[in-house]
Amino acid sequence: CQHYQLTKNADDLVYIQTYLDFIKFCQQPDGNFLNYVDKQRLFTKQNDEVNLADAYGRTIWALGFAISLKSVLPSEIITEADLIIQKALVNAAAVHSTRAMAFTIKGLFYYNTNSRKPGKIALIRELANRLVQMFRHESDQNWRWFESYLTYANGILPEALLLAWLATGDLAYKEISKLTFDFLLTKTFNKKRIHVISNIGWLYKDQPAYPDTIGAQQPIDVSYTIIALNSFYSVFKSQDYLDKMQISFDWFQGNNHLNQIIYNPCTGGCYDGLEKNYVNLNQGAESAVSYLMARLTVEKKFTITHPVNIPKAYELQLLQ
Repeated sequence: CQHYQLTKNADDLVYIQTYLDFIKFCQQPDGNFLNYVDKQRLFTKQNDEVNLADAYGRTIWALGFAISLKSVLPSEIITEADLIIQKALVNAAAVHSTRAMAFTIKGLFYYNTNSRKPGKIALIRELANRLVQMFRHESDQNWRWFESYLTYANGILPEALLLAWLATGDLAYKEISKLTFDFLLTKTFNKKRIHVISNIGWLYKDQPAYPDTIGAQQPIDVSYTIIALNSFYSVFKSQDYLDKMQISFDWFQGNNHLNQIIYNPCTGGCYDGLEKNYVNLNQGAESAVSYLMARLTVEKKFTITHPVNIPKAYELQLLQ
């Protein structure tokens, strides 16, 4: 959707419809979504063994963003996405997983841009208030966060509160979003590069410092940081946020503790992770999508305000 918004490339519509069809296939009669499907298009037992809340939240985000492009996308896509999200949102108030709530807020924010209705705003408030309660319970003078540890997809939490403020005007959301985001940046940036929280070792509240060479840094966390930086820059216009977007994108190009490229310009894919002593050379779908989201966010921002150092060989290629 972002690429189509930027380029109006008709080929994107085939992908958008394919992914929308998959979302519809995964939606269950109660409105929720299953997440694991095998090659025979059968739902696997893994759906019964794991928490599907994040999958729900990310799907609401995807649908809400698509619907926000009502003036750009074909009406039949908007209509289908709208029917799916309406069926799904009956379950939104039952979401209590921290990041799933944040993903859902993002989706509701975008969904609300084209049809502002009290019900959507009330749902945003309900979920945002839960995040606020978590912050007030866990935070202190030295720990400005929603939980007693930093884990995965951290940038999504303060960004969700920022969007909740934009949707509702509640200044508490704005204040807490900035406090928590700036705190996160102190834990994941030095002057020269980003170091996202590792997938194999969380940063706990009583931990004095976080190792800057620990492995299992994943593209998705860098991507979410870039997206959040973009949202915060759009509101606060801080040059520091813009500079950190550049630094974060450079992580894909080798500005990391191994000085190794993470995006693969030969395949259009993205390696799955930056380990302590090597790059994980698997190129999974999540990593490719993460790079593409980061790239599109940076491209839209820096083509207007600031040059970004992207070699010609890195021209965006949707995976065929």
